[in-house]
Amino acid sequence: MLGQLVGEPSVSSTSANIDRSNLRVIEHLGNWLNDLGFATQLMPLPGRPDKANLIARLGPEAKTGKGGLVLAGHTDTVPFDESLWQSDPFTLKDSEDKFYGLGSCDMKGFFPVALEAAATFAQGKLTAPLTIVATSDEESSMAGGRYLVECGGPKADYAIIGEPTQLQPIFAHKGISMMSININGSSGHSSDPSLGANALDAMHQVMCTLMAMRAELAVANKNDAFAVNIPTMNMGCMTAGDNPNRICGHANLQIDLRLLPGMDSEEIHTELEMRIRKAVADSPVALTLDKAYPPIPPFATPQSADLVQTLSTLSKQKPGTVAFGTEAHFLQTLGMETVVWGPGSIDQAHQPNEYLAKAHIAPAIDTLRHVIQRYCTD
Repeated sequence: MLGQLVGEPSVSSTSANIDRSNLRVIEHLGNWLNDLGFATQLMPLPGRPDKANLIARLGPEAKTGKGGLVLAGHTDTVPFDESLWQSDPFTLKDSEDKFYGLGSCDMKGFFPVALEAAATFAQGKLTAPLTIVATSDEESSMAGGRYLVECGGPKADYAIIGEPTQLQPIFAHKGISMMSININGSSGHSSDPSLGANALDAMHQVMCTLMAMRAELAVANKNDAFAVNIPTMNMGCMTAGDNPNRICGHANLQIDLRLLPGMDSEEIHTELEMRIRKAVADSPVALTLDKAYPPIPPFATPQSADLVQTLSTLSKQKPGTVAFGTEAHFLQTLGMETVVWGPGSIDQAHQPNEYLAKAHIAPAIDTLRHVIQRYCTD
């Protein structure tokens, strides 16, 4: 099963030339879930006939339209550099108690685990529905998760997102947004600054403004549940100019902003844009601001929540937090008590020779069986 999923390329990227469809992965999952007695629903993404979500439901409809448990994961992977892999990224390799392959850990490996756990209940009677959700484009725009919210479903009381957490229940993560700041000045001979408008000088003003706001956010916001207990702003990539004897005519800066739970993403972005525009207001340059994709909001479920404590007891691990983003916010918006929990380690994700440790598989299946028993049966 995992070999078939890994064997279907489903790269999600903001670069159209390497972006791939996830429909073959969805088709495999749909067929297997149908065989187990699930009722499946395909959800093509608007304007993207090559992308779709899948919702599969087993058991009764709750009287309120809710109830039961959702097991959710994404079907896409990040791009890859085949030259850095020691084996074919799309051929599952079984070696040294590990399954190697693109997406084996993040996070196609969760689906066989979820289906194996669900199979235990396929012939039995569930008193609340068990729903398995497979989404698209989590690794780029999170369009699949956003579309679930637009459609208003699925509905349930509880949700587990099977991202690789080494079977540790994760109750919170930071929000993520990325912005591109473009400044167009005008070029001229470097011997006379009056002949042009230096975009790099203007960008310097922007960077000073960003560093000042970063310091303010760090002082005003702390959460000791996180290893890095403050919001962060990384100025990660900058390009500018073309020659030292020309006034710099264009500069671009890309930043990564990670906010703590409880911080208002829209409010912070509005303030950030206002300050950036003010920083260059007196400069004869043109400024444009672009978001790589809509922000991923921060996520948090109370540590005392029943699902958090249940997974903590079953996995024998204390609840924790992570810095990476997930679709948890979207399921939480749909009214579910949500926890991020799954086999594999995020340390193996997004890099060559990605693998899923076999040691996580049996405990993950056993834990999910207990969770389904708790929330979907009497």
